[in-house]
Amino acid sequence: MKDQYLIPVSILISGLLIGVSFIYRNNLGPVNVETEQKKRIAAEKTADSVELPVKWGDLGKQMIASGVIDNAKFESLYAQRGGLNEEQKKLLYAENNGNLVINRQNSGFILNLLWALGLANKNEILEKGPMSDPKYGGAGRFASTGGWTLTQGETMTHYSRHNFVVLTPEQQALAERVSKNIYRPCCDNSTYFPDCNHGMAMLGLLELLASQGASEEKIYEVALLVNSYWFPDTYETIAKFFENKGVQWKDVNPKEILGKDFSSASGYSRVLSQIEPVQGRSGGSCGV
Repeated sequence: MKDQYLIPVSILISGLLIGVSFIYRNNLGPVNVETEQKKRIAAEKTADSVELPVKWGDLGKQMIASGVIDNAKFESLYAQRGGLNEEQKKLLYAENNGNLVINRQNSGFILNLLWALGLANKNEILEKGPMSDPKYGGAGRFASTGGWTLTQGETMTHYSRHNFVVLTPEQQALAERVSKNIYRPCCDNSTYFPDCNHGMAMLGLLELLASQGASEEKIYEVALLVNSYWFPDTYETIAKFFENKGVQWKDVNPKEILGKDFSSASGYSRVLSQIEPVQGRSGGSCGV
């Protein structure tokens, strides 16, 4: 089961194999380039997709009804990016969605959905954690709050206000514990301090996982998988770092990789001091 959630670092290899298969076919004779490109994209998407062990249900519909997501603004944004596909529309508007599926094509969309959830779902991490520390001048001053512009009304009217995902005391303790050890390479803060969109989205994911009975080990596995989609070059570089030390990616400890030594900006910087970075696919931006 562990290998299932360590797929992203092998995406580069699968992509190369897909590319080789189409080059070989082209050598057999002339083909319709546009048709082949569509087939290639479809093949990559299929090979790349992973189902996460979290049910989405009607959370999109709930967030629209509450104003956390302004669907007109949301659809307008994505119209500039080619529009929402049917699966994405279901996550926004349908009631009986199953498990979330993530791939390279929809990772930014999943990021935005989870960002809205993490920001608006009522949780002590937002109310009593670093986000609300008076020394920062208020929770509304961060990229994760001020940057969420796809809402009805003022963003902070939704901050930790809605009971979308309700945790038991045990689940809350689990979410807090893992949040303090899950970092993202765009900054030096853990998910417990979700001051950027990636941190806030990860908080939403942790809440979903904890509420649906995921174990601590499983949460770390899924969190590493999702971070690998949001920061693909980073984690391929980290995988290369371990490979040079004789450790295969499938054998790494997700908790260790997600910690400050590797997944924070400073930790990743130390990795880069020892290895050339993998470059090719940038991750999600820090905006919508």
